[in-house]
Amino acid sequence: QVQLRESGGGLVQPGASLRLTCVSSGRPVESDAMAWCRQAPGKEREFLSAISGSGGITYFADSVKGRVTLTRDNAKNTVYLQMNPLKSEDTSVYYCAAQREGLEVSWYKYDWWGQGTQVTVSS
Repeated sequence: QVQLRESGGGLVQPGASLRLTCVSSGRPVESDAMAWCRQAPGKEREFLSAISGSGGITYFADSVKGRVTLTRDNAKNTVYLQMNPLKSEDTSVYYCAAQREGLEVSWYKYDWWGQGTQVTVSS
């Protein structure tokens, strides 16, 4: 069973940088594409970014292009989402996801999900 755990969220200032971390267990992380999504109250889940198992292919949604870096460290079973600069519109719960078949760019294609980490960007 794959388990994902996000960390790194919290209250941050607009213009600040933030790195979210997702640690995977229960399955070799290099075999899975991984992704980050977010969902704010009353809003649809938004697919943000994805990375292939090898790290050689990445995808970024238009809403975060230029502000997000997605990397993975398979030796640590970890994927990182670096955001800079943060905007108030980035306030949301951020979720890490993984799936076994390769990189996908739609959130409903992913098999496993973390519990989410709250990011609040003050105004």
